[in-house]
Amino acid sequence: MKLAVVVQRDGEGAVAAAVAFDEWNAPEPSRTVVARMAQVEKAARGALDVLVLPCLLQLLREHALAPEVIVLDGLVHLDAAETPAIGWHLHRALEGRVPVIGVSKASMPDLPAQFKVHREDDAPPLVVTCLGIDLGAAKARVRAMHGRRRVPTLLKRLARAVKDGAG
Repeated sequence: MKLAVVVQRDGEGAVAAAVAFDEWNAPEPSRTVVARMAQVEKAARGALDVLVLPCLLQLLREHALAPEVIVLDGLVHLDAAETPAIGWHLHRALEGRVPVIGVSKASMPDLPAQFKVHREDDAPPLVVTCLGIDLGAAKARVRAMHGRRRVPTLLKRLARAVKDGAG
């Protein structure tokens, strides 16, 4: 099972959502789950927000999820120098057993083209960073995900699931 995950702050807490899928080109998730944490500290202004990491770990534990790979709506590295982002911390918290592929819609001006994936003509590229899997393989997996638009269908479903879970 593959798993796409996201965390969204919700007032004083946070909500984590995941969609499970078996094939990279799956149009529908096989399962959607949500976990809430009522209280999550806020990161210092300008600091990387790794304080939502326990919410992701709770989601995995609460729903007994053991994915072969995690696709994170976010980054694994902040730059080409591999400065750790939330995905790096997730990979480390899972003791390096599960590859993490970070997918971000945000453009990163100084990031080399090797981290960019074009899924739709004339649309800005997605940024793909990873740990535990080759970058070329990670990009190919993201490119193969269902949907003809810039953002894969399952990542759109994931965004909807976290919003529904927060509401």
